[in-house]
Amino acid sequence: MVERFFQDLTVKALQRGVFQRVKSLTQAIDECLEAQNKKPKPFIWTASVTEILEKVKRARQSLHMTPQK
Repeated sequence: MVERFFQDLTVKALQRGVFQRVKSLTQAIDECLEAQNKKPKPFIWTASVTEILEKVKRARQSLHMTPQK
């Protein structure tokens, strides 16, 4: 869920921004969080445990099939 949080933050506040100072970057982050907190939405997990474990299994198989240097 942490990855999802940072993805949303990036898309909503940072993706097309140009920040020449740390202060302007932190201000953009703060404004995004304030707006999000005004109308919060719960995160609803839609994948089942079985689906997640199948993806992990496929990823491991792919890694083992890749030639190692």
